[in-house]
Amino acid sequence: MRTIIMSPLFIVKQYEYGIYEFFGKYQFFVGPGLKFMLPFIHTVRIRDIREHTMDIPSQSVITKDNVEVMVDGIIWAKPRGNEDDVKKTFYNIDSWKHGVMELAMTNLRQEFGNLTLDESLVSRESISNNLQMNLDKLTNDWGIHVSKVELKSIDPPADIKNAMHKQKTAEQERRSMKLLATGKFEAAQQEKLATIQKAEGEQESKIRIAQGEAEAIKLVNESANTYFKGNAVKLKQLQTTETSLKDNAKIIVTDKGISPQLIIGDIPTHSKISNT
Repeated sequence: MRTIIMSPLFIVKQYEYGIYEFFGKYQFFVGPGLKFMLPFIHTVRIRDIREHTMDIPSQSVITKDNVEVMVDGIIWAKPRGNEDDVKKTFYNIDSWKHGVMELAMTNLRQEFGNLTLDESLVSRESISNNLQMNLDKLTNDWGIHVSKVELKSIDPPADIKNAMHKQKTAEQERRSMKLLATGKFEAAQQEKLATIQKAEGEQESKIRIAQGEAEAIKLVNESANTYFKGNAVKLKQLQTTETSLKDNAKIIVTDKGISPQLIIGDIPTHSKISNT
């Protein structure tokens, strides 16, 4: 804020808005551009409506589980750029930046008081969003808009950090051992599966060989029955004929040739008998 008292001519910049006061009483709104005033009669108050960055100083907060934590952050806020809100920044609060900062620190302690340490460490974004919404609502009567809040650091005590580090290390070792055991188990399962598949393959191969041998034997038997059975009969017939000839026996000659089996059977009527 700046107050112009002496110069009758002044310039309001593009990012500034202000108010005219006539003997201390609000008269009208001032926008950017070249302006004129009557010194000692008029008072012009100018407000920078750009986004203002304010650091939340590091402060101690107590979590729900009674752990003391050091926290700091940043706030982005600005006056709203309309006549009513610019008036509020002058008449409803003496120093809007100081007021926003005090509200931020109070609400920050309240936010952490509702959370345990573990919850606080993983809820940075939600804490920031809650702070932004609460501050924007609370500063509405001042004509201020809080656009963003960010927590820069959440720093637990040294002993808590050491305990957390040990816990993290133990957890990583546990996960590593679990992964190693899982890997060994999977390797054993794969080896077992490979052994089973190999045994099944060998058994299937033996079965196929046995089936092949059985098929071969079957083919041999079928061939023997097909090709050797009739030949054996003929061979026996020839042997009988040979024996008969040697003994000067009678044989039967038919229209189908020599039939030794008819020697002891009935003689067909159309057969011829010859003596050797």
